[in-house]
Amino acid sequence: MDIHAFWQAVLMQDAAALAGYFAPGTQVHWHCTNECFTAEEYIRANCEYPGQWAGEVERTEPVPGGLVTAVRVYLRDGSASFHATSFFRLENGLITALDEYWADDGPAPEWRRQLGLGCSIRR
Repeated sequence: MDIHAFWQAVLMQDAAALAGYFAPGTQVHWHCTNECFTAEEYIRANCEYPGQWAGEVERTEPVPGGLVTAVRVYLRDGSASFHATSFFRLENGLITALDEYWADDGPAPEWRRQLGLGCSIRR
């Protein structure tokens, strides 16, 4: 499976292209919001999400039976930015299970900044 092409289809909200990546019966879990989707529901949720998206695959790691990606996804108008960590289970080049963890990008919380802990990853 070409993971970069998959993420390009996600970003372009291309339902037809996305449908070709999933095996029948695939479940997608969005753990941060406690949601479970069929592949069809995942595609609909992705493609009907408002706005025009862009992004970049920042990291891919093979794991037994699949791979993990870390992806930055943002609205083209700059109004929102997220990072998604996705765990793909693959069989015969198709996604058979997908577990995703989405987080809003933003500054560290004030209490941590007041403690003077850490520094920016990107300067």
